[in-house]
Amino acid sequence: MNRVARRAGLIAGCAGIAIVATPAFAQDAAPSEPAPAAQPPADESPADIIVTARRQNERLLDVPASVTVLSADTLAKTGVVKAENFVALTPGVTIVTGTAESGDTQINIRGINGARDAESSVALVVDGILKTNTAQLNEVQGTLRQVEILKGPQGALYGRNAAAGAIVLSTIKPGDRMTGAVTGTFAEQGTWALRGYAAGPISNDAGIVISANYKKSDGFYRNFFLDCHCVDDSKIYGIDGRLVVQAGPNTELDFKARFARFDGASIAFNAAFHLPNFAAVNPAFYEDVNDHPFNFYSNIRPTNDQKTYEASAKLEHDFGATKLTAWALYSNVKQNLVADGTSADFARYIAPALGVPANPTNTAVSNACFASTAALTGFPVNQPGFIGQIPVPFIFAPANGSTFGPYSPTTCDGTQYQVRNQTDWSAEVRLASDTASPVQWQLGAYYLHINRLVAVSLGADLGSGVIRNLYNDPSTSNPTSQLFADRFTTNVYAGFGSVDWKPSDQFKLGLALRYDIEARQVSNRVPLVTDPILGGPLNPGQVSGAIPDQKKTFRQLEPKINVSFRPNSTTNIYANWGIGFKSGGFNNSGSSAIIDANFNNNALGPTAGDVVSIDDQFRKERSSAFEAGIKGSFLNGKLTYDLAGYYTRITDMQFFEFFVGSFGLLRVVSNIDRVDVKGVELNLNAKPLPGWSIFGSVNVTDSEIKKNRSRPYTVGNKSPYTADYTINLGTQLTQRLGSFANLVARADYRITGPTWFHTVQGDERPTLFSALLPISALGLPAFVGNAKYDVNRRDKFGVLNLRLGLETDRWSVTAFADNALDKKWLAEVIPAIEFGGSFLSPGTRRQVGVEVGVKF
Repeated sequence: MNRVARRAGLIAGCAGIAIVATPAFAQDAAPSEPAPAAQPPADESPADIIVTARRQNERLLDVPASVTVLSADTLAKTGVVKAENFVALTPGVTIVTGTAESGDTQINIRGINGARDAESSVALVVDGILKTNTAQLNEVQGTLRQVEILKGPQGALYGRNAAAGAIVLSTIKPGDRMTGAVTGTFAEQGTWALRGYAAGPISNDAGIVISANYKKSDGFYRNFFLDCHCVDDSKIYGIDGRLVVQAGPNTELDFKARFARFDGASIAFNAAFHLPNFAAVNPAFYEDVNDHPFNFYSNIRPTNDQKTYEASAKLEHDFGATKLTAWALYSNVKQNLVADGTSADFARYIAPALGVPANPTNTAVSNACFASTAALTGFPVNQPGFIGQIPVPFIFAPANGSTFGPYSPTTCDGTQYQVRNQTDWSAEVRLASDTASPVQWQLGAYYLHINRLVAVSLGADLGSGVIRNLYNDPSTSNPTSQLFADRFTTNVYAGFGSVDWKPSDQFKLGLALRYDIEARQVSNRVPLVTDPILGGPLNPGQVSGAIPDQKKTFRQLEPKINVSFRPNSTTNIYANWGIGFKSGGFNNSGSSAIIDANFNNNALGPTAGDVVSIDDQFRKERSSAFEAGIKGSFLNGKLTYDLAGYYTRITDMQFFEFFVGSFGLLRVVSNIDRVDVKGVELNLNAKPLPGWSIFGSVNVTDSEIKKNRSRPYTVGNKSPYTADYTINLGTQLTQRLGSFANLVARADYRITGPTWFHTVQGDERPTLFSALLPISALGLPAFVGNAKYDVNRRDKFGVLNLRLGLETDRWSVTAFADNALDKKWLAEVIPAIEFGGSFLSPGTRRQVGVEVGVKF
């Protein structure tokens, strides 16, 4: 049987028992360890599902908010291990991860997005401890027991960076006997993985858990210039250890340590142009991002290295009427990437050919560029790219020039080396009342210290690769031509408390309050040396000398109010309101200077004016969110539902902007003054027969930019990175096969609606081409170089995942097809407005494989 036939057989076998779709409300209670599979799992009602959605154990039905729960059984039957998997099973939540680098993860919940290079908008809480680095959002966090995804501001309860919601994870704890499991996965694209754990007692008063994971993949795409699987390849591994000690009848100590590493590729992007007036020459100059054919051919092998070291200690002591919880966390995440550059079409590394005075360094640079181009004349890069006889951009040499785009196979676009290293120390202490009391309360304090280095170094490419230093002098084979490097220091202080009152069996009222103080400081670390390529300082902000340190303190009071009414034992009508907060901060020093010099003050033409406002300091983000809903069940728990509506007003929403030009590249955070978001969400779960579940959900989000001083013309557009809707549909069947095993079949179908990734949506804007055309060999008027961004919205797409297997209480074998229909979709679109196009990263393709598990 050939590969195509095997795929078809697998898909047909799964589809025969499936109603395509995903879980949304909750499916099964979370046991402390994986349940035996000798018998189909008993059907559970929402009353049986215990969550910690408000930092206390309570039934899911009683929580006055929308919460998605993935139990141990659901996690096992879907193969879910990290955030990108959780999100695919959750309505109203989307994710962008791994497109630029491993630690680059942005989660959007109901219209609020975690801006790249800012803090996350979603808190990650693992076994009661708040993680502090956004780079950890998509890491494997040990052996999961339960996942809870909370929507809406959770800062008053869960702390820092929970403006959009929180992901609350519970991992396995040691029991009174030794247990464990090992799972191996083997799939296409050279993919194989192992993960496992062992948990059990080491004495009468102590137990231990060891979890490990390893995954290697060639990825879905190939660099056909370097002839290697080096576009989205990866090798990921980690180990987690947990020691739980009962230090007396009322005291528990919980120690954890983990190490994780990622080695793989970075910057998995192609470029697409959006220049409609150039389309008469070549239609590819005005390209719909959804039609782009992905080809990768950079001459620099992109790499990405990330290492995580983490240790924590938690103390819980029960006084009887109250319970004390205290924890401390150390986190150290080091990450860097190497990739090809972006500047070839704007001649940064071809300066002598354009009449710029030469010096020994830039002569060598331009010579290398000319030689590499001559050797590749006619090389088939993506349209409208063309490598002509010389590297001079076509607008200066129409007859035999080139159109490169970024990440070309020549040396003319330079190199980039980026560093993001962060070390954190954090601690929290909390005192809470006995949960049996009709009045429940908690009171606590939190502290966090962050030390972060963020640097982007651009270098000339002399054909000898990248030297991994932030600064290389002009005598080296990779001289630095632009550098942003800053040390960021942050101290966070917070106090919080909450009280819940239950005056009767029907009513419950809750109030939570948190006050955050974030003191931030930035120190520029760029040496005062001259750019050897174009002259001037390495950092544009150094024109007048050294850049002084800056500091700013951001403060916010975050209340959360909720009320619920229980008209009967199976229904909860609820409402909640809260304030979300994300601290302001600093871009790399010199960002404002480079924007003003290259884009503003009529730099893009006589009528352009100030086209975009970017500051070295970005403002804090504040949101006010209201939610009302009803949840419950019918038919003795065989049908459960959760219906909610929400309205959120976001002030100074933080948003990522990307700029490209002759200056190189620049990543910054800007603010959108006001965005309004409203929507509705419905989750349904039916269990028509024992062992068979059908589930579905839909979320519809409507958003509108009300004010945006950075780009005033975008008022009326939608919130970036926010899908118009998400639809999740699915089914799971567990059927007994005699006395031998259970047949387990599952289908999950996720539809993600149309999505804009920028505030500029359908607007026409001047570009760097608008400034260059009047002075170029073409001599065309400026407006010919304008870009129109009506073609950079990601279309809706649907991804179908299928699983079919056998399991017993000792082993399982499961065949799977992820993205079974091989849907082509875009993981991310990053418009660079003044560049005249977008940077596109493709989503994952079909992967068929088998998973084998053993339990003991």
